[in-house]
Amino acid sequence: MAAGERQKHLNHALMRIPRRAESSDRHVLAGTYVAAGSFSAMLNSSDHQILYGRRGTGKTHALLHLAALAEHSGDVPVYLDLRTIGSAGGLSADGTQSVALRGTHLLVDTLEAVHDELLAAAVDGGTADRDGVLRALDDLAEVATTVEVVGEVERETTLGTVAESAGSLGLSVSAAPSATASAEHRRTVSAESRLRRTGVERHHVLFGPLGRALRELTRSLAPARLWLLLDEWSSVPLDLQPILADLLRRSVLPVGGVTVKIAAIERRSRFSVPGRRGDYVGIEVGADAASAVSLDDYLLFEHSRDRATEFFRQLFHNHAGSRLATMIRNPPPDAESLVAELFRRDAFPELVRAAEGVPRDAINIAALAAQHAHDQPIGLADVRRAARDWYLRDKQSVVSADEPMRRALRYLIDEVVGRRRSRTFLVDHLACAHRDVIDELFDARLLHLLRRGVVDPHHPGVLYDGFALDYGCYVSLLLDGGSHLRPRDRGGWLTSAKGVPPERFDFAAATIDLAVLDQPSEP
Repeated sequence: MAAGERQKHLNHALMRIPRRAESSDRHVLAGTYVAAGSFSAMLNSSDHQILYGRRGTGKTHALLHLAALAEHSGDVPVYLDLRTIGSAGGLSADGTQSVALRGTHLLVDTLEAVHDELLAAAVDGGTADRDGVLRALDDLAEVATTVEVVGEVERETTLGTVAESAGSLGLSVSAAPSATASAEHRRTVSAESRLRRTGVERHHVLFGPLGRALRELTRSLAPARLWLLLDEWSSVPLDLQPILADLLRRSVLPVGGVTVKIAAIERRSRFSVPGRRGDYVGIEVGADAASAVSLDDYLLFEHSRDRATEFFRQLFHNHAGSRLATMIRNPPPDAESLVAELFRRDAFPELVRAAEGVPRDAINIAALAAQHAHDQPIGLADVRRAARDWYLRDKQSVVSADEPMRRALRYLIDEVVGRRRSRTFLVDHLACAHRDVIDELFDARLLHLLRRGVVDPHHPGVLYDGFALDYGCYVSLLLDGGSHLRPRDRGGWLTSAKGVPPERFDFAAATIDLAVLDQPSEP
């Protein structure tokens, strides 16, 4: 096979990597999963955990991999995609109904989904005590589908009276005058009462009986452990999330033999709401759920270059290696050999940097770079053009319909890139003004949090968070924004490793005052 033909097949293998975990077979996902440092060991613990990460960081892949591990060890995993519970346009999303009504229906829908998954496992022979599990599932179904009639009660009483009388009156006169009289009277009273109830049937979840049913279920599953894996938590309406969390806290988390893992987007999740007397509804993160881990903190290039590079190298080998075995002879035997054939010098570290710690972005940028390279190894310019294309196709559209986000991003670009010729900036960690819009830009992967709690040595009482503008956004400005934005070596910046500035923070030049966004925008 000619060198160009072999390279074309290598590049095609990158283009064919699935973009979303749920679109792949679970056995394939188990074989392509890459552990990020100690993260896999933490996730595989029996503690209840909340797994945070922005879209594309691999939360679904991690949960499905955990389900495969649990099943392999003889436990019973139940994976639920909360986007499929109920319906997107159903009662849970109907804002005209009360939170109590919508929340109760959401609880019932979730319990039904758990019941169906466990029933399928019992029928397929995935449990030791099949009969015991089936009896426990019957109890769970009965508790979860209990209804009560809510409405007006009307009492109606009807009284009926029947009177009867009979008698005689006699008078007799004799020599000895006398008089006699007799009378008889009888009365009957009857009463009829009817109770009429009008209203509607509503589901009524009682946590006590529900907890008992779940404990009986886990006893029937023993020695196997039940792993309840809840994905896409942030797809649940925000006002209903604490109610669903409260169901877990009251009836599931206290049950021995059950481990709960929840995948969520940090700033789009609400696990509890405070009560009036110091109590709360929901889950207290760090107490009820033993720990929370974040995928966003594991794979950033700036945090650990060696760890991030090794992770993404193995990621591409796991996904593309099996495909190459059917496409070319003598495919690269390991991850290092594959990357050496696919990328030119300095190109792969730049791809890892451009991914900003998000595996899905890395896969998409690599596929676009492979298109640019065609039948040649992927170079630095291919990576930078691909990062620009991915930013314009996927990320920029997020702010198009959101004026606060669009205005904040425009200000940051003008200030950080245009005036300071940088990509990084610092924001006061405790600043409240406009922090929400910064968080939204972070969730949309337009900003990336590089460091938390940066200390200013001259003012140690103030902590800062260090952010960077998205790599693709920055490169897009250099490519399309005119020569005044480009680095000094204008002719060669696209193929120079120094074309994009490093992630550094200078307190004298990097601090951003978000109060500027309060000023009226210029027409």
